Amino acid sequence: MIAIVVLSIVMFGVNAVFWSAVGGMRRIEQFRQERIAGPSGGQVAGRGARSAERLTPDDVAILIAAHNEELVVELTIASACSLVPASNVHVVSDGSSDRTADLARSDGARVLELQPNVGKAGALAAAIEHFGLSEKYAVVLLLDADTRLSADYLETGLPYFDDPDVVAVAGRAATNVDPTPATRLGRILVAYRERVYVAMQLLIKYGQAAKRANVVSIVPGFASMYRTNILSRIDIDAPGLVIEDFNMTFDVHAQQLGRIAFHPSAAVAYTQDPDSFREYTNQVRRWTLGFWQTVRRHRVRADKFWLALSFYIAELIISSVVLLLFVPLLVVSLAAAAAARWMPAPPEPLVEFANTLPPLYLVLGLLIPDLILTVLAVVTMKRPRYLLYAPIFPLIRIVDSYLCLRSLAQSRAGGSSGRWTSPTRRAVVDGRASYPEELV
Repeated sequence: MIAIVVLSIVMFGVNAVFWSAVGGMRRIEQFRQERIAGPSGGQVAGRGARSAERLTPDDVAILIAAHNEELVVELTIASACSLVPASNVHVVSDGSSDRTADLARSDGARVLELQPNVGKAGALAAAIEHFGLSEKYAVVLLLDADTRLSADYLETGLPYFDDPDVVAVAGRAATNVDPTPATRLGRILVAYRERVYVAMQLLIKYGQAAKRANVVSIVPGFASMYRTNILSRIDIDAPGLVIEDFNMTFDVHAQQLGRIAFHPSAAVAYTQDPDSFREYTNQVRRWTLGFWQTVRRHRVRADKFWLALSFYIAELIISSVVLLLFVPLLVVSLAAAAAARWMPAPPEPLVEFANTLPPLYLVLGLLIPDLILTVLAVVTMKRPRYLLYAPIFPLIRIVDSYLCLRSLAQSRAGGSSGRWTSPTRRAVVDGRASYPEELV
């Protein structure tokens, strides 16, 4: 039983339990305030200190960084234009060799073309300066070229800026399941990613964004908002980093620029997750490498952000090591159990190992907490078919663990150029997924 408990704690995570408790207290306090305020008390996002003037969609610039995104950029621009005037939508085409820039212009967006490819971070920094976004707008919404904003993205997200202490609103990531991946493996990978979003955002991020905590470690670059008056103080195009959003978030904390807001029902946006194993592992490697590079770039400080981050890093490394050791431990446990049962006089150490780590306990210690996460995703997203994929999800977690530790080692080797290659996108043609000809 001890093996089950220990493995379950490692698999589910102390951080998840702690921040879930903080999030629960935050939700209780929010519910109490809503009851006091009554029906006319305003939206949840608007609670707290008020600024002199409420922001409107006219105050928001949307900036889309794109590299060869002709399959998806038009839908993203249409989504953006449904929330702000077309003149507020800006696209930076970073070294694109397809029709990305032409399509963006034809859809009414302002377009900046860069040659050669300088990387997403460099493209964002160049576009902010080129379009004068910091001088013309109060807020900039950074958007990936495959992102679709929910119809109430600004309605629910902008009121957080009523609190003058809030300098960034982290978008809630949700999986875009339209179009559906063409293969079963693709559907499993997308389902697993959606489960990751649910677990990270509901169990951890919601609590981390509590007003007294303010230790959110990432404002995701796929669909989040920043006050433009802090952009000059953030090193958007920091050298040597493969991604920019971790570093931008760390800069907010390092310079104590203000609070990062997040709520699961606010600023929701839908992203197209990878549906091939190669694309999936490339993206995870890029994300984890960017995280470790950012951690190495920033100095450890004696504050609550680094305290929370240190606990997260320790748990991340421990759980990754345990997951990588799980398969060999299971093999040894099965062999020891078989030997202890069938050998006439098994060695005492073999019997002791079989009794300490029996195969069934190892499997239950892995599967039970993992199944809890799947059930949470099923209930939250109302996708019962994810239960069919539950036996495969632990295997993907093992792959994630390998990529995490490998990226940690790679982060010691030096920096990255930041240049990017967009993952393969799925377009919608007659209600079905469509891929570039070379992949068909």
